Amino acid sequence: MAYGRTRQRRKGGFPIKLILAGGIILFSLFKYWGNSEINEWTGRKQHITLNTNQEIKLGLQSAPQMAQQHGGLHPDTELQQFVTDVGRKLVSASIAKNTPYQYNFYLLRDPNTINAFALPGGQIFITYGLFRRLENEDQLAGVVGHEIAHVVGRHSAERIAKGDLTQGIINAVLVGAESQGAAQAAAMIGNIINMKYGRDDELEADRLGVHFMIDAGYDPNQMLGVMEILKQASAGNRTPEFQSTHPDPENRMEAIKETIRAYRR
Repeated sequence: MAYGRTRQRRKGGFPIKLILAGGIILFSLFKYWGNSEINEWTGRKQHITLNTNQEIKLGLQSAPQMAQQHGGLHPDTELQQFVTDVGRKLVSASIAKNTPYQYNFYLLRDPNTINAFALPGGQIFITYGLFRRLENEDQLAGVVGHEIAHVVGRHSAERIAKGDLTQGIINAVLVGAESQGAAQAAAMIGNIINMKYGRDDELEADRLGVHFMIDAGYDPNQMLGVMEILKQASAGNRTPEFQSTHPDPENRMEAIKETIRAYRR
């Protein structure tokens, strides 16, 4: 009789797991699709769960930790001021000046990592590893303008919302899955979805960044030089575009050329 009760619990438990999984998915979808708004600076509809004040607070809270991960700030105050001056020039000449964000610009000590990134709300960083490879101020403006564009585009806040949606779906599969393989497949699908969103963000940031460069009087063609630097830095160790959150440098260069042509028509 005990064996029969066990079989009944298993038969009864399976639909309950599916109901729970379905509830998690519905809640995640409702939360994501229920928070939509038009980005007043880009005109694009986005699904975002953070308001601008929360973005600013999150960025300010995260900035010290992010800097520490790259060895802290670079000790050369003149270089720090140079990065800040370029950043402020870009902001003051573009739509970024109309946003509520608190833009701060930092040169990080890290001499090996070739990277630049922006936190929600306007905290923008470039590593010395990338900075020292740049050939002129216009290329620096290209890098910084790209990161300002991420802030204006609210990409971090958008990806946080998308990440929550993806995690909710993965959790639902974990609740309802009959096998670990199914859960792993769901996680893989979620990662691919977020990769696509990441590539779209990068292309939008390239486009807006080119506009910011032109508005501030910089040569947008120098952004192509930045792409060459990134391409050379990743030579021999390049991840296929489909498996990367960043578009292939060659594809980005073509999109940048088209943006420059379209802006000047």
